[in-house]
Amino acid sequence: MLTVTGQVGCRAEEVARIAAARLGFPLVTESRLEAAIAEEFAPAIPDKAYRDVLTSILARLAAEQHIVVSADGVELLTSHFPGALRVLIVAPERVRVGQILLEQRCERADAARQLKERETRRQQLRRRRFGRSAAPLETFDLVLNAESLDAEQMAALIERAVALRGFHEPALLSAEAEAQLQFQLRLRLARHGITPTGAPSLRQKMFAHPSEEIFANLLDYYRIPWEYEPRSFPIEWDSQGRVTLAFTPDFYLPEVDLYVELTTMKQSLVTKKNRKVKRLRELYPGIQIQVFYQKDFENLVFKYGLAERLTPA
Repeated sequence: MLTVTGQVGCRAEEVARIAAARLGFPLVTESRLEAAIAEEFAPAIPDKAYRDVLTSILARLAAEQHIVVSADGVELLTSHFPGALRVLIVAPERVRVGQILLEQRCERADAARQLKERETRRQQLRRRRFGRSAAPLETFDLVLNAESLDAEQMAALIERAVALRGFHEPALLSAEAEAQLQFQLRLRLARHGITPTGAPSLRQKMFAHPSEEIFANLLDYYRIPWEYEPRSFPIEWDSQGRVTLAFTPDFYLPEVDLYVELTTMKQSLVTKKNRKVKRLRELYPGIQIQVFYQKDFENLVFKYGLAERLTPA
């Protein structure tokens, strides 16, 4: 992923467009991202959820191919995307005022006022959405000065930087990494009651405990594939080699290769189940399993008012 952002009045999107054309990468602008968010999630997203929603959209795109992104704040999300190249375009205030003057065909005083207003609005929006009004310079890999370089020259420098970085693979984010990231993001978005549009209908399945049905419905609601009790693991044998005890985790999440065990019961039974999980990990070190205890489950589901909403009538 290549991100190109800049100070107000630096024509960052124009530079990104030229760089994308030179590199042969799709350009993802702020308007395209807003349209994708509206289509996949909702037209209006709470500011506190915006970061996770935007990361979800970018993860899906970055898993398909290299992309050039020109949208405010995206440089703060690239910790999720290994190998990302982050570019910042800057210029002195007088240069940026002059650019607005040319765009708006107004007086210099009006252009200076518009620059200040736009900078203030951007800082306020960034603070609400990303928790900070600006990214520190050390966030960026390449800083270009629009005072001494035109758009074509900056795009050429970006193209060279991409070549030096070595964007060889079809995409920088693997399908496995994207699946794991999406799983984490969708569960966080549950706190805000946000789900992709067109959520699938809930499956009809017999469960051993109501908590399992609620958890399955939660996974369905957030489009997280799951399997119920798909495999039993032998954990004890007798002297003849016959299995005397097996452990069957409640759920398997294939996209992240993770087994999930729900434990919402009295302490004596929790202790017994913990022994089974410990034995499973000893015998099958390659198996990933996560135990959700009663407090974890309540925090995940009941705290956010999802139990009533997700349980079928």
